[in-house]
Amino acid sequence: MLLESHQKQRTLEVLSSLSYRNGELNKFLQEIAIAVSKLITIDWSVVTLCQKGFDKILASSIELDDYETTYSLHGVVTGTVVETGKSLTVDDSNTCTEYGQVPQGYRSYLGVPLRTSQGEVIGTICSFHQQPRKYNSEEIAIVELFAERAATAIDNYQLYQQQCKFNEILEIEVGKRTEELKAAQAKLIEKERLAAIGEFASGIIHEIRNPFTTMKMGLSYFNKVDKSEASQIRLSLALEEADRLERLLTEILLYAKPQKLQIEVIEINKLIPEILESLQIMPFSTQRQIEFDIIYYPPSTQLKVMGDKDKLKQIIINLVRNACEAISAGETVKVQLENNLKQVSINICNGGEPIPPEVLPKLTQPFYSTKASGTGLGLAIVKRIVESHNGQLLIKSSIEEGTIISVKLPTCS
Repeated sequence: MLLESHQKQRTLEVLSSLSYRNGELNKFLQEIAIAVSKLITIDWSVVTLCQKGFDKILASSIELDDYETTYSLHGVVTGTVVETGKSLTVDDSNTCTEYGQVPQGYRSYLGVPLRTSQGEVIGTICSFHQQPRKYNSEEIAIVELFAERAATAIDNYQLYQQQCKFNEILEIEVGKRTEELKAAQAKLIEKERLAAIGEFASGIIHEIRNPFTTMKMGLSYFNKVDKSEASQIRLSLALEEADRLERLLTEILLYAKPQKLQIEVIEINKLIPEILESLQIMPFSTQRQIEFDIIYYPPSTQLKVMGDKDKLKQIIINLVRNACEAISAGETVKVQLENNLKQVSINICNGGEPIPPEVLPKLTQPFYSTKASGTGLGLAIVKRIVESHNGQLLIKSSIEEGTIISVKLPTCS
């Protein structure tokens, strides 16, 4: 239907003055609602978004206190517009009730659907007047022009938001994959570095061990010979240092060489008690108690992991020895086995002096030790073994809980 010249000119001027950007949808829709009310001279116009039988006011030609409330489309004129997908006029709601109710205090209604380019009705432009009145084809055509603009803006905004959300998800995924790639590259570099160090260390240590063994044999021989007390003290000190150097050479080899695992299925809840029973008679556990506890699942449950039994024994022995050395005689080391989802956690707890927070990250670094006679490779070796089992080594320490070292390993069915 052609609009009258003056009315058409006013409509085109208003349409051309509308400015929309993706981030200013509500302001744009409010301009549309105000323009519709002015152009067809009506009391109130709103732009609504309709979804799943409910609608929400996005913009209004008059100031509203609440834009968050949703309204049911059942039994109201807006529901008829959405259901039929066609424009609807009600001249007087007191005499025409077949299309549904209008808001209290209003008598006449003009509703136009907001239809996307795909033909989907996503909302309405609804105009209300407090007095009965008729709506001519020109007024309906005006509102339909604005409804087309509003529908396009809402559709574009929703597509824009979807694109932003997709970009955000994609960015997170790219970041995640990048971190995984960096971690994989770091592991590969570390593996190659350790392989090179291991090969170099093996050659050096082999060259050192031959003369070292001869020297230690000589010291051991002189230990059997009668000598003065001062000489014996010096000789004993030399033998102790020789033993320490031998341990250091052994641990360097253990740390540097690649971890070759003999993988088998291990019932970890049976292996740990066997190890702890043998540890009870070791010198480091003298006058100390070692307690074992299974928590968070029935003790009869079989917890199985894929691993190297000898390597796992080495881990537990090393950690329990450290825990025993950290406490005084008469105190207790607690070993807990905890099942959590698809992971088993072996927790070694002691109530000794808490480890300062700034020291905790350094404990697994090679050659860092808090012990006067330590090599600084014990926990570094433990960490390498745990990681070779696709596990994780965690250390926490506080005055309230003491020190807890946790070995987390994936379980198998």
